[in-house]
Amino acid sequence: MAHYRHVGEVPRTRHTQHRNPEGGLYYEELMGEEGFSSDSSLLYHRAIPSAIADAAEWRVPDLSRTRNAPMVPRHLRLHELFSDQDWKAADVVESRRLVLGNDDVRISYVVAGAPSRLYRNGIGDECVYVESGTARVETVFGALEVGGGDYVILPRATTHRWVPTGDGPLRAYAIEANSHIAPPKRYLSRYGQFLEHAPYCERDLRGPTEPLLAEGEMVDVLIKHRGDGPGGISGTRYTYPTHPFDVVGWDGCLYPYAFNVADFQPITGRVHQPPPVHQVFEGHNFVICNFVPRKVDYHPESIPVPYYHSNVDSDEVMFYCGGDYEARKGSGIGQGSISLHPGGHSHGPQPGAYERSVGVHYFDELAVMVDTFRPLDLGEGGRACDDGGYAWTWAGGRR
Repeated sequence: MAHYRHVGEVPRTRHTQHRNPEGGLYYEELMGEEGFSSDSSLLYHRAIPSAIADAAEWRVPDLSRTRNAPMVPRHLRLHELFSDQDWKAADVVESRRLVLGNDDVRISYVVAGAPSRLYRNGIGDECVYVESGTARVETVFGALEVGGGDYVILPRATTHRWVPTGDGPLRAYAIEANSHIAPPKRYLSRYGQFLEHAPYCERDLRGPTEPLLAEGEMVDVLIKHRGDGPGGISGTRYTYPTHPFDVVGWDGCLYPYAFNVADFQPITGRVHQPPPVHQVFEGHNFVICNFVPRKVDYHPESIPVPYYHSNVDSDEVMFYCGGDYEARKGSGIGQGSISLHPGGHSHGPQPGAYERSVGVHYFDELAVMVDTFRPLDLGEGGRACDDGGYAWTWAGGRR
């Protein structure tokens, strides 16, 4: 069976009466994927979840895209996108800046200090990697306390908001799908249990543990949905007569959860292992991998850094978020950098890295990789922080 959770009060039998202390009925809502044919949860609301009092257009953050032309590898410096003053008023939802995207996935970055408004993505799941800082993610299922190194998986249509905690900024790397995001199928049994060869398991997933009940009237929720905006995306603001955080209990196999990258158990070998061994999640036409601190190749003649390779079928996006990535030394890439290696471009270690890696037994590096199977365009954030010279670094800066 898939990983089942039960939080709060639910009736013994589904689709039966569940009454409040005054004798009235709670309202059951099924949140499910693929119609009624995949994972789902049943939520029990104090008020009718379909009731809205008002609706208005909401202008989503800039999702315009520009083709990567001419097709070249790029180095994007994400830490340049927000100044020391900007982040204090920024929030994770409306202040995120699009870095790269296509019709399957959008990658954004934000540095935030303010709580977001209530929000739900009606287009696909979101995977938000917390680079640094801490936050409370409040959802209709309950709350998650998250911090540096956490992936936060938010299923499509989950009403939620981000509340930064602590004194410093919250740095977040958001991967928005037009599909669902889940562990790779090869890690799971036919019934959904993590298998022994998987690099993480159910014990590593942190879901909400108790209901999050809130009071309020005429509460706004921002909704991202299909429409006629850039990338076929538009926004609407709903006003609910009562607060949507009114779920007294829920159970099922669909819910938000957090997974910390430190709990990923790396798979190593005698010679260099290919990127699929580092995979952590998958969506439609893209995968998410992470490269964590690990022992490396132990063949006596191994070359631990990656061999040169051509991405024939995919664009490769690497977000460098910890340690010291051996293969990119000398390129200008550092913490908070993204490298984009487009499909059709043969790429690999920077000059000298191949030779320096001989005899190395441990890599202290942390990076989140997204491989897409359709070309990626540049968003406005990507255009704003492109260093302009990365493509020529293998040739000593010549062009």
